[in-house]
Amino acid sequence: MENVTFHLDGREVSVDTSSPMSLLDALHRLGVTSAKDGCSPQGQCGCCTVLVDGDPRVACVTPLRRVSGRFVTTFAGLGDEPVDTWSKALVGAGGSQCGFCTPGIVVRLEWLRQRGSLGDPAALDRTLAAHLCRCTGWQTIGEAASHVVDGTLAGLGGSQRDLESAARRATIEGGHRQVVGPGVVGGNGGFAADTAPPDALVALLGADGEWVVGESWAQARQLAAKVQGRHTTASCVAPIEVPEGDWAVRLQTSWVEPAYLELDASWCEPGGDPTEPLANGGAFGGKADSPLPAVARKLADRHGRAVLACWTREDVVRHGPKRPPLAAGVAADGSGIVRIARTAGVADAITAMAPRLEVVEVDVSGPPTSASIRAAGWAEAAVLVAAATGAGEIVSPSGATASAAIGADGAITVQVRCGDPLDDVVLRSYCIGAAHMAAGWVTSESIAVDEKGNVGDLTIRSFGILRAGDMPPVEVVIEADDGPPTNGSDAVFAAVALAIWRSQGLPTSWPTGVALRP
Repeated sequence: MENVTFHLDGREVSVDTSSPMSLLDALHRLGVTSAKDGCSPQGQCGCCTVLVDGDPRVACVTPLRRVSGRFVTTFAGLGDEPVDTWSKALVGAGGSQCGFCTPGIVVRLEWLRQRGSLGDPAALDRTLAAHLCRCTGWQTIGEAASHVVDGTLAGLGGSQRDLESAARRATIEGGHRQVVGPGVVGGNGGFAADTAPPDALVALLGADGEWVVGESWAQARQLAAKVQGRHTTASCVAPIEVPEGDWAVRLQTSWVEPAYLELDASWCEPGGDPTEPLANGGAFGGKADSPLPAVARKLADRHGRAVLACWTREDVVRHGPKRPPLAAGVAADGSGIVRIARTAGVADAITAMAPRLEVVEVDVSGPPTSASIRAAGWAEAAVLVAAATGAGEIVSPSGATASAAIGADGAITVQVRCGDPLDDVVLRSYCIGAAHMAAGWVTSESIAVDEKGNVGDLTIRSFGILRAGDMPPVEVVIEADDGPPTNGSDAVFAAVALAIWRSQGLPTSWPTGVALRP
C-alpha cells in the first residue's frame, strides 16, 4: 500500500492509494463535501473545482498522485472573508439556488478576484465558461460578482429580507423543499451523496448493467470497469413527423435532457428508509420517479451495511427521463394535431392547456420520457397555440401569467404575475433561470438518439446548455399581485420560448441552431 501526502486547506493529509483514485475520490474520503460530482470522470461541469498550488483544477480528472506534496484549497479553505463575502453576494443577488454548482464556481471566481480581473466582463465570461449552472441562468452570478467588485454588499437583497419567505418562494418555483441562505452557497443543501455515513459502501452501475458495490468510490469505480462514453458525431434528428395539414405553425422537437447537476443518489441503512435523491430543489422534475432509493434499500439489506447508490452522468443520460419529443401542426384558430412520444400523463397536460389540440401518442425508440419534466407537454401546447393565434401572454396551469419580448440586441424582457412574490430576489432569479433554459430549449439543446433508441450524447457539454457568454441580459418585471403565491417561472419558461421562436421567424424545428447573441 502506498500513501499520497498533500496539504488540504492548510493541514497535511495522507491517503492510501491501494485503488487508483482521483483527487475528488480522495476529497470524498477525507470528508470534503463542497467539491461536488456532477459529471465524473468527464471533467466538464466544474462542480468539483479546487485550487492546486493556487490554480483552478477540476478534481474529478486530476489523479491523486499528481497532487503529492502540493497544496489543495477547497471552498472552505478560501478563508473566512472570501466565504462570507461570496455567500452574502450570491444569496443577496439570487445567484445560488440549489447550491450544487456554487462552491466550485466560488473557488474560481475568488481566484479571478485575487488576480484583479473580477471586474472584467470578458474575463468573467471566460471564467464561468469552465462551469455549468442549470438553475440561475448565469446573470445573477455575474451580478453577485459585480457587487463584490464594487463593495456594495451592505443591504444587498434588502436589510429586512425574510429568508423563510424566500425559501417558500424557492420551494414553490422548484417544486420541492428548498432552503435559502449562506450555507447553500457552500453546497450544504443536504445532498444524498454528502450525507451518507462515512463507512457506507458505494454502489455504481457496472459495464454490464449490474450494480457493483465497493468499500469506497475508488474501489466501486474500479469494480464497475466502465469506460465512459463520449459525445457522438451523429446529428440530432427529430424522431416524429409533422402531421399532414394546412397549418399556421409547424414544430418538431428532439429529445432534451433536463440536465440537473446533482446526480441521482440515495443511501440506506439495512431495514431502514432510503434517502430521497432530491435535496435542495426539484431537479426540474427529472427525479420524480428515480429508482435509486429502491436500489439503495435492496443493496443495504443484501450487504447488511449502509449503502450509497449513485448514478454517474452517463447513467443519468442513458436511464433518466427526457422531455418527450413531438411534432405538431396548429391552425390559426388554435386547433391542430400534436404527435408526441408516448408518455404517461402528457396527453392530459396538453389537452388541459389546449383542448382544441388532438393528441396522438406515438411509440418511439429512445430513452425514457416523463411528463414531470418542467412544463412538459403543456408548455409546447401553449407556445404552439399562441404562435398560431397571435396571443402574446402565457397562462400556466397554476394560473400564473407571463409574457416576453426580445430586443434588437437579443435582450429578453419578461413580465410575470404569480400571486404574492414573497421574495422578489428569489422569484427574479428563478425567472432568469427559466429564461436561460427556454433559450437553450429553442436554440441549442438536444441529444442524439439513433434509430435503435441508443443515446449518443453522453457528456454534459454535449447537451447544448448555453454558457454564460451565450446568454443575453434578462430583465424581469414582477407585476403587483396580492393573491396566493403560485409558480411563475414555468410560465416564464413558455413565454420566453414563444418570444424567441417568434423573433427567429417560427422555424419548424427546435433547436433552431440560431444564436441569441452574435
